[in-house]
Amino acid sequence: MPQTEMTSKLIDALYTEAMLLADEARSYFDRDPVAGGLPADIAVAFSCESLKVTTRLMHSIAWLLNQKAYRAGEIDQAEMTNEARELGYAPASDDILAQRFPEEAQEIIQASEDLYFRIQRLNARLREQQSELPEPVRLREKILQAF
Repeated sequence: MPQTEMTSKLIDALYTEAMLLADEARSYFDRDPVAGGLPADIAVAFSCESLKVTTRLMHSIAWLLNQKAYRAGEIDQAEMTNEARELGYAPASDDILAQRFPEEAQEIIQASEDLYFRIQRLNARLREQQSELPEPVRLREKILQAF
C-alpha cells in the first residue's frame, strides 16, 4: 500500500483553509437568523447547524495543530498516537433541513463537511500506516503511552 505523504506544505494548506473557513463561518453564523427572515423552527435548526459546523472546524483545526506540532518536533510519535490527539467526532449535517437555509449557509456547511471528511481520510490512512509498523516499534509506543 502506498504511504500517505503528509508534508508540512499539505498540513499548512489545510490549516489555512480551516482557519479561513472558521472565520467565514463565525462571521456568517453570528447573524440573527430570525432577523434574517427565517421562520422560528428553521432558525433553531440553523443555530444547531452552526454548532455542528463549529465542531467540525475546531476538531479539524486541533488535529492539524497536532500534526504541525509533531512535524516541528514539539511532540513525539508516542504522544501523536495518544487517543486524546485523534480527530474528534463531529455530527453530520441534516441535509433535508439544510436545504431550507440560505445558499451561503449551505455553502459553508458543505465546505466544513468536505474539509472534515478529507482530514478524516488522512487520519485513517495515518492510523493504518501506524498499524503496519513492526511490532517492536508499536510495543515501544504502547509502553511510552502507559507512562
